[in-house]
Amino acid sequence: MNFINPKTDFAFKKIFGSADSKDILISFLNAILYEAQPVIEDLEILDPYLAPKIKGVKDTYLDVKAKIGGSKTVIIEMQVLNVESFEKRILYNATKAYSVQLKSGENYNLLNPVIALTITDFQMFEHLETVISRFCIKEKNNLVDYLADELEFVFVELPKFDKTLAELETLTDKWIYFMKTARTLRSVPEELGNVPELRKAFTIANEANLDPDELEDLERREIFIQDQRGAITKATRIGIEQGIRQGIEQGIEQGIEQGIEQGIKQGNMTLIVRQLERSVGLLSPEIKISIAQLSAQQLENLGEALLDFASVSDLTTWLQAHNDRQ
Repeated sequence: MNFINPKTDFAFKKIFGSADSKDILISFLNAILYEAQPVIEDLEILDPYLAPKIKGVKDTYLDVKAKIGGSKTVIIEMQVLNVESFEKRILYNATKAYSVQLKSGENYNLLNPVIALTITDFQMFEHLETVISRFCIKEKNNLVDYLADELEFVFVELPKFDKTLAELETLTDKWIYFMKTARTLRSVPEELGNVPELRKAFTIANEANLDPDELEDLERREIFIQDQRGAITKATRIGIEQGIRQGIEQGIEQGIEQGIEQGIKQGNMTLIVRQLERSVGLLSPEIKISIAQLSAQQLENLGEALLDFASVSDLTTWLQAHNDRQ
């Protein structure tokens, strides 16, 4: 058997947003949102999936939306590509779903909570180790909740999930494993098939159960995703190559400038040491080291001051005073 990839928007909507997917979506949401507790007993799928009718339209498939508990709305999005400003889009979609509940003139107390559930095929929060992350509105300094139940953001980062089939323990594990690996499986694993809703999800995901239009649309979506990934990879590679070239050019230029400065300083030091030895006698290695530690400006000052030195002690006194200033 071949299964469609639930990480594509087409497959995700078909599996979780079809008219007869209510039991699948209830099991999935309870597993992800409520640690597999049967909190959601019933829901209404909004704008259920319909087989494709418009060819070539990039965003024919919308997020899965459902009403749970009679009033709370959950919007679910599967995102494969890490596109620019994706985080803001999540916030926009959630606040839009919250605000459109009211018609003009209606009271704010009619607003009901919204949960934005986002499953990503890339890491969003590298500083967090957890696969599932939950965010709500809090006071910045004391972390006190502000209408915590009204807007909630839940993220599932698939790349962070690394359990094998034998390591699956909870219903949450099994649903995340399904999301991450279904496309690569050739049969329904017993560990997943013993959950009725998961077994039904595999049935819907079986390519043999898709009509020609759906198969064509699925192929088009997967090609689009691969093209986008290729474009991102190419852009990243070009950016790195340009950065390397620019860095080399800047490095060469900077190296030349530093070399010139170092050469001038070395030449000045050699000249000054020669003049000092003519004035006060041979210099010890320690004194030469102290002179070498002077800045270019200090060397220039030493070149002017040496005319007043009568002995090595005058030089060491001057060096002591100027080395202490560094």
